[in-house]
Amino acid sequence: MRPATAVIDLAALRHNLAVAKARAGGARVVAVVKANGYGHGAARLLPALGAADMLGVACIEEALGLREAGAVQTILLMEGVFEADELPLCARLGFDIVVHEPGQIRMLEQARLDHPLAVWLKINTGMNRLGFRPEEVPAALDRLQGCVAVASGIRLMTHFASADEPSSPATREQIRRFAATAEGLGLERSFCNSAGLLAWPEAHAEWVRPGIMLYGVSPLEGRTGAEEGLRPVMTLETRLIAVREVRAGEAVGYAGTWRAEAPTRIGIAAMGYGDGYPRHAPSGTPVLVNGSEAPLAGRVSMDMLAIDLSGQPEARVGDPVILWGAGLPVETIAAAAGTIAYELLCGITGRVHVELRDGPPPD
Repeated sequence: MRPATAVIDLAALRHNLAVAKARAGGARVVAVVKANGYGHGAARLLPALGAADMLGVACIEEALGLREAGAVQTILLMEGVFEADELPLCARLGFDIVVHEPGQIRMLEQARLDHPLAVWLKINTGMNRLGFRPEEVPAALDRLQGCVAVASGIRLMTHFASADEPSSPATREQIRRFAATAEGLGLERSFCNSAGLLAWPEAHAEWVRPGIMLYGVSPLEGRTGAEEGLRPVMTLETRLIAVREVRAGEAVGYAGTWRAEAPTRIGIAAMGYGDGYPRHAPSGTPVLVNGSEAPLAGRVSMDMLAIDLSGQPEARVGDPVILWGAGLPVETIAAAAGTIAYELLCGITGRVHVELRDGPPPD
């Protein structure tokens, strides 16, 4: 069996959720598991998410998959519904919905449901992606509160655009706008994604919505998950399938972008962009071979990548290679590849084997 494997550590996820709850200062937690649990497999994560007050997804398809997998918590559809015929399903299965545009209010006004739906009204405080501007909120709220399809106790939410930059004045302005809009309404509020939870404690309010931090990744610029007390949930690993000697002056890989300056041992690992490893990771990007760092050599191929084993004279075929995770932060690989950890985690493809681990790693 090809050795490309994503090891998913449920104990690490439980730990990270506990960190989020501790840092939230009493706020309730929506554990965000959209995009198939950020590439980790949302259904397989459920046993580690029992302490979450609610689960957050993007759309009803994701919510239905979680219900079928046994999720018992309320599930929040953070983009709301796209079609009116989704509303009865949401009511029956216990899904909360976000309302962020007038058409969704019209759907609710026209709906005839067995019982009313819990609604979160999204306020656009500066992200300019979804939501009602502050001056539009009173009319939207009035319509929702007068709608028989909407349960009492509407919640208010917004989304930060720059919370990963703790010095950002934009976030402080978003907090001010949201607080001013919500003042005197007596409704529960939610400002914070992972970055907001970690960097802006004054904005925790009644609900927080951690996502990337649950998977062991720091959302804050220039920091790793380990520096926030988090543990990586995914370790992407494989093995060496060949070791060869390359002569001085010889090139390795497509287009010969890496050339040996001296006789060099090169290892070939079963991992490539067909598995979700970034093709644009440059030569020098670190991997771990037998637990020690070694640099990539040449372009990443669809199924393989080459590693400079100059510092590992004992490395042999079959030796373990870690691409990111335990011992090698995914943030490091993302920075080398000019992308973000979110994209790497979400990009793991279906041909990568998954090993579920719950408890301490084996000796």
